[in-house]
Amino acid sequence: MKKIQMVDLKSQYDHIKDTVNASIQEVLDTTAYINGPQVHAFQKSLEDYLGVKHVIPCANGTDALQIAMMGLGLQPGDEVITADFTFAATVEVIALLQLTPVLVDVEPDTFNISIEAIKKAITPKTKAIVPVHLFGQVANMEAILEIAKEHNLYVIEDNAQAIGADYTFADGSKKKVGGIGHVASTSFFPSKNLGCYGDGGAIFTNDDALAHTLRGIVNHGMYVRYHHDVVGVNSRLDSVQAAVLNAKLPLLDSYNKARREAAAKYSAALANNAKIVTPFIEGTEDSHVFHQYVIRILDADRNALMQHLLDKGIPCAIYYPIPLHSQKAYTDVRYNEADFPVTNQLVNEVLALPMHTELEDEQIAFITGAILEFLK
Repeated sequence: MKKIQMVDLKSQYDHIKDTVNASIQEVLDTTAYINGPQVHAFQKSLEDYLGVKHVIPCANGTDALQIAMMGLGLQPGDEVITADFTFAATVEVIALLQLTPVLVDVEPDTFNISIEAIKKAITPKTKAIVPVHLFGQVANMEAILEIAKEHNLYVIEDNAQAIGADYTFADGSKKKVGGIGHVASTSFFPSKNLGCYGDGGAIFTNDDALAHTLRGIVNHGMYVRYHHDVVGVNSRLDSVQAAVLNAKLPLLDSYNKARREAAAKYSAALANNAKIVTPFIEGTEDSHVFHQYVIRILDADRNALMQHLLDKGIPCAIYYPIPLHSQKAYTDVRYNEADFPVTNQLVNEVLALPMHTELEDEQIAFITGAILEFLK
């Protein structure tokens, strides 16, 4: 059996080596390393794939989220509601912009932001909601949009983990995640479902005026060279990374399909053990693209199971071990532990198993067998 990787980028590269190399070589031949043809081609291809009017490439997913908030004109002290159970990048950009992060609990099944918790957290200072499509599962966008409309709030989708997922509305219509809120951000970190070979990110919107503002912000506030119309940053997707993404974007649906198939095999093998809760899919099958495959361990020692797997050469990880409201940088007297029962439980139960496009049946059988052996 091939060595098990948490994310097997080498095997994925081996399958697309010629296409990727040719795409990168084109950049080297043209020496258009910044804002070259590959960047513009990727932008257009991603707009077509997502069905959004505007894709603004940038340097990384964290920048994408920060620039999205800058473009909306949020002011210091404005409150932004987001999930407590997620990676710190979501909240750190809120703090960096001197906005007020308002962390709320998540749903126990999807791990996504709790609709009831959002409602309870809204104040006259609330200006935006940031749903995170965690681990590849789309958040309850229809309910979030209804709340936002009622209270005149922006919806900023953190789509770093769910690119390619579909959301089905109550009327049966579908939209790609990232094109649902007022603006969205994503990351092309190498381990993402659509990843480059370094850092990269993008912002999506259907708002023409907002897109114009965002394009200035990512380029030092310039629309005309040396004319700085808005306060900006230096955040551009370089041409080499765009070249890699151009090679991989046509394969994204097949990559997500492979992840769903691997997830289904995991879940089938683990289904009959009462100590294991396998991932929940809310809505249609295409609403989850399994950036991570995360189980919950009940009535057993999760950390001991993790060590058992590591001892057998099976990589695994805890996403995330500490709630954001308990992180030193984000502690606040406003937070009450009683407001985070789900998050506080999840951090002691979750365990992420290897998940990528190259997982083999033999590997999945070995991984699940090792888990069941420990939890028998």
